[in-house]
Amino acid sequence: MSEAPIRIVIVDDHPLVREGIRGALSVPGFEVVGEAGTGQEGIDRAAETRPDVVVMDISLPGETGIAAVARLRAAQPEVRVLMLSVHDHPEYVLESVRAGAHGYLRKDTLPDDLRNAVRTVASGQTCFGATPSAATEPAAPILAAASARLDLLTRRERDVLIGVAAGKTNKEIALDLGLSVRTVESYRESLIRKLGIPSAAGLTRFAIEAKLLGQ
Repeated sequence: MSEAPIRIVIVDDHPLVREGIRGALSVPGFEVVGEAGTGQEGIDRAAETRPDVVVMDISLPGETGIAAVARLRAAQPEVRVLMLSVHDHPEYVLESVRAGAHGYLRKDTLPDDLRNAVRTVASGQTCFGATPSAATEPAAPILAAASARLDLLTRRERDVLIGVAAGKTNKEIALDLGLSVRTVESYRESLIRKLGIPSAAGLTRFAIEAKLLGQ
């Protein structure tokens, strides 16, 4: 007997985008059970249909997708949430995690990556790696390789990584840790060298996947 399909609600204010997402998920193993154009409508559809996963746009009219996720998760803590955005800024990723999202992808992600992310989130895991920026920074392979190198980081390097993932400047991290800015810069350079992740967005995704920020 085959497994039940993953039930999904799509929340995006652009009908063409919803159509594209629905098309990518119109394959065996998935079932789109509802669509919405605002955060409130998404919460209502989720209450009506009890989906496994809600795919939520971060930019919505009225309240943001991040605010909607926080309300959705408060009402239905069992629902898994995958955020979609045109942005790959670390602060958006972090805010999404704090609101209760379990994954974050850019909207120009490939259909296969979207389906894999939905499966991953539905299975109880998190997914913050597969982004189209892979052309210049192959996030998923980097994160997979970096996970094995987490133990190479010193306590201070982890502290600095957490600060970077929180969107803080080198000066702010230095003040928090009682270090000089130059020392923080050195730790940051060491992080990049050890993990092979050059961008703040990549470091943020790694910190989330390594569960350094907590959820």
